[in-house]
Amino acid sequence: MGQLTVRALRAVLTVVLTGTVFVQALMVWALVSGSDSEDGRLPLTALRVITILGIGTAQVALVCVWRLVAMVRRGTVFSHAAFRYVHGIIGAIVAAALAWFAVTAVNAPGQRDDPGVTLIMGGIGVAILGVALIVLVLRMLLAQAVARDVEAARMQAELDEVI
Repeated sequence: MGQLTVRALRAVLTVVLTGTVFVQALMVWALVSGSDSEDGRLPLTALRVITILGIGTAQVALVCVWRLVAMVRRGTVFSHAAFRYVHGIIGAIVAAALAWFAVTAVNAPGQRDDPGVTLIMGGIGVAILGVALIVLVLRMLLAQAVARDVEAARMQAELDEVI
């Protein structure tokens, strides 16, 4: 990965992480201060808490991607240490899907006239879980690459002994 790509990706990650922290702080402030009264249509407190937690899942994934980019830059991504961050990304995506299902459940009573909205929201939650499965497949590819790298190092060591 080139220096320009790494810098561009880090810039994007920094902007997104800063933005999510700002939005999360505003939502915590609104939750703690009680400045926005609930009018009874939607349980705003539950939605705010779920949103704060959902933003936290995105932040975990962003930090894990940052660490993986650092490993790519150093050339150490094909190691067992990378799995910790890949597992963090998978866990964050699954947690985000659970948060989305919670939003769907909180929103469902208000959709009695149009239950299709709840079905669509449930479908989006399943799609989010699909992204976690895609990352899991990519993790399996990383495991194969690490195994091949270990095998190549072992064979190189044997060849060095022969020579």
